[in-house]
Amino acid sequence: MYMVFIYFLVVFMILLLMFLFCLFFSKSSIYDYQKSSSFECGFNSMSMKRLPFSIHFFLVAVIFLIFDIEIAIIFPIVIILSYSKVYMWFYVISFFIFVLIFGLYHEWYNGILNWTS
Repeated sequence: MYMVFIYFLVVFMILLLMFLFCLFFSKSSIYDYQKSSSFECGFNSMSMKRLPFSIHFFLVAVIFLIFDIEIAIIFPIVIILSYSKVYMWFYVISFFIFVLIFGLYHEWYNGILNWTS
């Protein structure tokens, strides 16, 4: 049992040393403006690099991810139906759907789903 622990420590130390070696020697020591600037098809960008980003696009992406994950969770729940008790399955899926409907109502009530103000 102790040999496994010792092997683990040796491998961990070797990987840590390799990581630190790569970290210190891969950094570029010379700061170059051309390398750090954005590249726009060979032209210098004429506008600001940090334009204000509309939060609505971010919220739509988050809503999409939530409902996408919902589908990924519902598929296994449907498959489990044949292996579990029906009333227990019904309680679990009802609670899950209730939480999603409540979240959708909350988004709708706060106006997140409206594209224009």
